[in-house]
Amino acid sequence: MNEELSENKNLLWPDEYLVNLEKPFVDDRGSIQPLVDQMMKSAVLIQSKKGSLRANHYHKTDWHYCYVISGSIEYFHRPTGSNDNPEKILVKKGEMIFTPPMVDHAMKFPNDTLFLTLSRNARDQKTYEEDVVRIEMVDEADSISWKPSTNI
Repeated sequence: MNEELSENKNLLWPDEYLVNLEKPFVDDRGSIQPLVDQMMKSAVLIQSKKGSLRANHYHKTDWHYCYVISGSIEYFHRPTGSNDNPEKILVKKGEMIFTPPMVDHAMKFPNDTLFLTLSRNARDQKTYEEDVVRIEMVDEADSISWKPSTNI
């Protein structure tokens, strides 16, 4: 991991994968829930159908927060290069998970799910593909999955 990423990790990243959210600001108009207070280049809204599998990869430099708006995510993770079985965390509506660089991760969706992903790097396909390394940590059998074409 390069020096810049190490410094960012020590100063800005959460200590745990499942992020403890700050208490929302609530008044008569409603509420404001703080999520991420860092510089980033991408915010995407992802809809995943029940039975889908996403990720099954790691990022060389990118990090991301995933906030569940509806549904839930079965989030699997382990250090990149490890052959250990991944740890599984159930991320429910209103919860957020953090993935730093160089962490194998995959997401399974036990129900239709909508989540927001906030990332360090831009999300254009070229930038994304240059940073991601696909692995097979979680078995794709019986899942709705996708692999990129070789023309990217």
